[in-house]
Amino acid sequence: MTTEAGDLRDMPSLTPGPAELADLELLLNGAFHPLTGFLGAVDAATVAAAGRLADGTPWPVPVTLAIPEDLTKEERLVLADPEGVPVAVLHVTETWRDAASPPGFPEGDPLRTSATTSWRAAGPVEALGAPEHGPFRRLRRSPREVRAELAGATTLAIATRTPLHRRHLGQLRQLAEKLDARLLLLPLIGEGHDDALVRAVLAVRRELPADSLVVPVPLIERPGRDLALAAHVAAAYGATHFFTADSEESAHAAGAALVVATGDVPIELVTPEPWAFDESVEVWRPLSKIEADHVRPEPTDAELAALLDRGEKIPEWFTLPVVAEELRRAHPPRHGRGLTVFFTGLSGSGKSTIARGLADALVERGGRTVTLLDGDVVRRLLSAGLTFSKDDRDLNIRRIGYVAAEITRHGGVAICAPIAPYAATRAEVRRMVNATGDFVLVHVATPLEECERRDRKGLYAKARAGLIPEFTGISDPYEVPDDAELTLDTTELTPEAAVERVLDLLVAGGWVRSE
Repeated sequence: MTTEAGDLRDMPSLTPGPAELADLELLLNGAFHPLTGFLGAVDAATVAAAGRLADGTPWPVPVTLAIPEDLTKEERLVLADPEGVPVAVLHVTETWRDAASPPGFPEGDPLRTSATTSWRAAGPVEALGAPEHGPFRRLRRSPREVRAELAGATTLAIATRTPLHRRHLGQLRQLAEKLDARLLLLPLIGEGHDDALVRAVLAVRRELPADSLVVPVPLIERPGRDLALAAHVAAAYGATHFFTADSEESAHAAGAALVVATGDVPIELVTPEPWAFDESVEVWRPLSKIEADHVRPEPTDAELAALLDRGEKIPEWFTLPVVAEELRRAHPPRHGRGLTVFFTGLSGSGKSTIARGLADALVERGGRTVTLLDGDVVRRLLSAGLTFSKDDRDLNIRRIGYVAAEITRHGGVAICAPIAPYAATRAEVRRMVNATGDFVLVHVATPLEECERRDRKGLYAKARAGLIPEFTGISDPYEVPDDAELTLDTTELTPEAAVERVLDLLVAGGWVRSE
């Protein structure tokens, strides 16, 4: 199963989504052992239902590849990165049509975004070359390389999506000594502030045994199955023991979302002894050695986020200063953090007018870089040539979301005002932006009757006459948001008052300073 370079020119190419590219990297480097490729319909269904492949092998998550329908007859596909560089060849053994809600992908799973394409392709993947780009690429070693360095030593792994604080470090040192084990730290990257997480984990390595290893792994989070998948990956890297959290709260901090039966993972799960901060001697140590009235509660995730939102100091007794600095860099105070304000509503609802008013008001206040991405302007420039089919409307919103996420990443304010009728696409944009900053959804809920009465562009009249197919609100649905941070009805609300309502929300949330 070897592909010659000349063969690539004759093969169709596909660029998978970010989550699928991350899965592809782990398939190619062996971290998803025993998988050698993307799953077919039967395996995906049995994994989703029972956490096992069709042959009974334990495996926690469906690993599938979405493809457009026009590629379903192909026998081989070149899988390329976003820059078009070939990464692998998929030798197609099966194409299958997924259900509308793909199996094994709960709400919030980033791989649900591939559900917009219901076709899947299965088969083994053949590597064409290692990924060349990305921060800390030198640390992204293959499981084979790491296993060779560990040389069969007892190894305790921890997989984490958040920095390790003083409690985790104490527990890891205690467990490593008890097991006489080396430590393998696996920062799980893939979305969001990956560089800050890796830097934070590298910074605390000096607090751990000198032979501890740090290996970033591009593992996209699977809510509800994250621990099981991370344990499989840790075993592929040569770990013999896997650190699991000692409480529900720390489970989130350690990236562990599910307690699984030991028999379902090829590694021994180890739960550390509970630790706490002893106020009487001002040290972290096992809870069993501390009198109850001397235990200082550590900040919850919500409390820590609130400190970062307000720009307040993170307690040094809770985490190392170098970790606190990385947290502040990744999550600056809200008034200096990148933000996307995303207006959605029917044509004629007033969202563009409010968006322009908000942009003007923020510019007048100063202190923030503001970019307005109005639906009609984007259509003429960024999305010129797209039709108003559902696929093209989704693509238009994704383009807006991508630009907004980049503006947000660099600390600016992006104000978007498309119709954005579909909930799944809005959720996709929210995820893109939340990986880089903050997202606020404003639903301009002016009723259809009022929008049609206004009809400044005559679009509703044309839609009623059948001259505009798939027109939102007439011949195509508008999915009303259930996750909007603010809802406005401009039937009786003036544009100025609507802008004030949005400004009040942003001031109350800390994104904009009060005048």
